Amino acid sequence: MTVPRTKAIETPLLSEAEFIAGFHAIGEERYHHKHPFHLLMHEGKLTRGQLQAWALNRYFYQSRIPIKDAAILARSEDPVFRLAWRKRILDHDGDGTKPGGIEKWLKLVEAAGLSRDLALRGDGILPATRFAVQAYVDFVSTRSHLEAVASSLTELFSRKLIVLRMDGLREHYPWLSGGLDYFTGRLTQAPEDAEFALSWVVKHARTREEQDKAHAALSAKCDILWAQLDALYFAYVNPGWPPPGAFLPTKETA
Repeated sequence: MTVPRTKAIETPLLSEAEFIAGFHAIGEERYHHKHPFHLLMHEGKLTRGQLQAWALNRYFYQSRIPIKDAAILARSEDPVFRLAWRKRILDHDGDGTKPGGIEKWLKLVEAAGLSRDLALRGDGILPATRFAVQAYVDFVSTRSHLEAVASSLTELFSRKLIVLRMDGLREHYPWLSGGLDYFTGRLTQAPEDAEFALSWVVKHARTREEQDKAHAALSAKCDILWAQLDALYFAYVNPGWPPPGAFLPTKETA
């Protein structure tokens, strides 16, 4: 007796509200605002040396953001998209008349007590930082254009973290106050970028499979951010085992 085949049940498309809510749910659960390293930072419990390690390693991430955005830009045949997206590169590289985010982060490195040359050379960067950051560049270069854009949606949550971080740094680490211009700029840039990216993803995720891939892309980006803080925590907080070649705080700052 031949058993009749049953038709596969297709997962229904999420409504726009459900699709957007999914991104916010991912952010609430997985964004790095809950990481123990950030919690210690906001509570004023990090040493100067630990903050120096954070500023230095985070610079490596900042330096690759325009490269990541250029990879996304190069994949689009839509001039409207390219016009909107290239703003991100200017925001970080600068436009020749005013400093961009990378230069502003170098000011933070200097405010922390390290030289900009150290950051520019990439000396002392944790191996795990390099792997995580390169994983992000590889992700946006090899996955679908939709997934690449969706991975940027951590910016939906960054403004709240930036406000919290700026308040905490000013209160607990006043010697860093001269290097916070990067965060001031991102208070307006990040929401603008997130609004465009979210609108674009909602418009171009036309199937449930594409919606699910967009959600997964955001989760992957959250994992990459979390992994960078894992590396910092392991190397400089607990157990405090920086690998060979990594930045070592001085006895005065440890």
